[in-house]
Amino acid sequence: MKITGPEHFKLTFDAKKCTAKFSGLANTKLPKLYVIAFQGEVIYVGVTKRTMRERLYGGWNADGENGYHGYAFRHTHTEADLYVWCHEDAVGRSSLDVETVEAEVAFLIRSAGQWPCGQTEIHFHPSGKEHRDLAASVMRHVRDAGAKAEIVLVPKD
Repeated sequence: MKITGPEHFKLTFDAKKCTAKFSGLANTKLPKLYVIAFQGEVIYVGVTKRTMRERLYGGWNADGENGYHGYAFRHTHTEADLYVWCHEDAVGRSSLDVETVEAEVAFLIRSAGQWPCGQTEIHFHPSGKEHRDLAASVMRHVRDAGAKAEIVLVPKD
């Protein structure tokens, strides 16, 4: 399984609109795992084959038709970090492996307390060591990036 990334993007938003410019992996139609975090805490983990712009647009414009109400975190946050990993050698563009990693990431978060606060659904599949190792790597990256973002340097007098 060839997973590349993560690429990092800053999101600013309100309940009706999300502003972000995407490049690289985020613009591909390959299966992607994406994590949305606030101050190093994962608030949502998902997968998509669409571009990130298309996926986020759908999450912001959902109106409950067909049961989908969009991203819950858009009502509780105004900014977040988006991390994107891409499954470059997915056979037939299958999302199965990234969905399995998605579930393992959510499970790691739940094992430490609660499900991600913005998570509204998850797809579970049998996992192997590679999926679980990737999930642990994703969590380390997001938490380390969040810890670095919280460091404030105070100048000496």
